[in-house]
Amino acid sequence: MEQCIPSKYMAIHDFKKRLPSDSVKYLTWHELEEHDVQGNQIRCPRVREGPSEEERFFRGEHHTLCARKKLTENEKWEQRLQENWENCVSLNLSYQDLGDLYQVENCKRILRRLIRVERLWLVDNSLTDLSAICLPRCKELKLSRNHFTSFKQLPKLPAIQHLSLDENNIETLHGLCALRHTPLESLVLQRNPCEFHDNYRQLVFSNLPNLKMLDGILKLPEDCPPPETNFMSKICTIL
Repeated sequence: MEQCIPSKYMAIHDFKKRLPSDSVKYLTWHELEEHDVQGNQIRCPRVREGPSEEERFFRGEHHTLCARKKLTENEKWEQRLQENWENCVSLNLSYQDLGDLYQVENCKRILRRLIRVERLWLVDNSLTDLSAICLPRCKELKLSRNHFTSFKQLPKLPAIQHLSLDENNIETLHGLCALRHTPLESLVLQRNPCEFHDNYRQLVFSNLPNLKMLDGILKLPEDCPPPETNFMSKICTIL
């Protein structure tokens, strides 16, 4: 027997599906009309792309299709200039909810343009591999709560000073030496499997001679590995 649903509940359900703001819910900040805000003027822009027109059609979200129009090549170039990622110095792109591949690729497209960024937050974005990205001027990078499993998946960071990788899935310290010739002073690796390795702190500091702080704790005397005993001294000890 079919369940009878009162009409008032149907109306509430339909209202929730079609709020007045639904027509713009998939738009990014630079697609809104009648403003000239550039990417380097905002700290926490929404850059996550919405689903394709085909996917929205199958979802029954026909009322959102009119929100986007086909852009001419000139309009695409103007939009690129408006994004202006090349002049960003400080940027927070955290919590973008990058659940689909095309959203991840769009995020990487933006990262490749951040040639002047010095402070960048990418927290909780389900990122797995940024090895093809170079952030030449980045001094502070926060990659907490992502899905990195190796240091080899990190972007190239020649100027990095403060790096946060807590709550990822990095199992070994292999590849850590890639950061050896950087000015890295502070590193956070808490809540990664590699944190439970024997002599964890000694291994990290031995690989990173410039490092001053690990997981919020300054370098301690016991964090320095003991000097290696040479062969001749071993012979003398035996005698």
